[in-house]
Amino acid sequence: MPRIVKQEGEDPDPTPYLYVSLEQKRIDQTKPYDAKKACWVPDEAEGFLQGEIQSTKGDLVNVKLPGGEEKTLKKENVFPMNPPKFEKVEDMADLTYLNDASVLHNLKQRYNAKLIYVKDFKKEQVGQVNPPKFEKCEDMSNLTYLNDASVLHNLKQRYYAKLIYTYSGLFCVAINPYKRFPVYTTRCAKLYRGKRRNEVPPHVFAISDGAYVNMLTNKENQSMLITGESGAGKTENTKKVIAYFATVGASTKKEEEAAGAKKKGTLEDQVVQTNPVLEAFGNAKTVRNDNSSRFGKFIRIHFGPSGKLAGADIETYLLEKARVISQQTLERSYHIFYQIMSGSVPGVKEMCFLSDNIHDYNYIAQGKTTIPNVDDGEELQLTDVRIP
Repeated sequence: MPRIVKQEGEDPDPTPYLYVSLEQKRIDQTKPYDAKKACWVPDEAEGFLQGEIQSTKGDLVNVKLPGGEEKTLKKENVFPMNPPKFEKVEDMADLTYLNDASVLHNLKQRYNAKLIYVKDFKKEQVGQVNPPKFEKCEDMSNLTYLNDASVLHNLKQRYYAKLIYTYSGLFCVAINPYKRFPVYTTRCAKLYRGKRRNEVPPHVFAISDGAYVNMLTNKENQSMLITGESGAGKTENTKKVIAYFATVGASTKKEEEAAGAKKKGTLEDQVVQTNPVLEAFGNAKTVRNDNSSRFGKFIRIHFGPSGKLAGADIETYLLEKARVISQQTLERSYHIFYQIMSGSVPGVKEMCFLSDNIHDYNYIAQGKTTIPNVDDGEELQLTDVRIP
């Protein structure tokens, strides 16, 4: 191998020696190709030559070579050719037809293009690919080959198809799309009410309804664990679960009217409306998540014998106390401080003897003081309405 040579000035661009250019890819992939006729045949000088099958008779194959010459060869000496999309492929494990001719051709073409490296892996590092019938599979426990690569590929393909929920046995895997999809509407919730899991697409509503039905059928408490990395969507999915239970366990209109004079909204509304208050005092902006929960919570939702919502209680724990006095450059303290500083609810700032300049208060001004597309003033009004 040539030694590394030190050069003066700016280093030369190495990319032409590492990647196939887009222009070259377009040229390669537009080459004529007939899967039934394209083949490789042995050649003493070149190793293998590209050929075109003219006819087949028994164990003999008549092949036309590039110069117009025709040869008759035994079938075992004629090798299938890969489609043009595999021209100069980086990983030969991806080839449709992995034979001596294809390997030699790929190495030769890459060498001619000044691409001297190809990837090589140990056998245990190569995972098997599932048949096409499992593409975008709803339940990954059904995959023929359940390995890391297959799981990642399936989740990725479903995500690209805007399918953010996927089952893996008893688990439901959710991928945060970082945008709003119309999959949490009342219309959507009705699709899952009373349905078996295999009758409807994967969704957190299906898991919720399964727990609700099991509770009514078996008269046993049910538990749901929502876990994941920061920014994975735990908070949002928790809110959707609570909203679903509030919907399916809603009281009748007569019961609502009787309780309406004493309570601020229906019981279902009160349960759902706890979220803005919890988020105001327990959520903050982090580097990866503009609304990151900085505490854990255990939520109990109580139902009566008939399945009607009877109440709820929440236990909180592990609040990140250090965030009250210290934040990183791209982060904020808890939302409530910035909401109060907005002054959108008359009298609150005056009651707390606060100035109009947020930078007067170092405890909340060490990092960011605003969040893009979030109005702290509107959020304070929402928090104020939700507090009894």
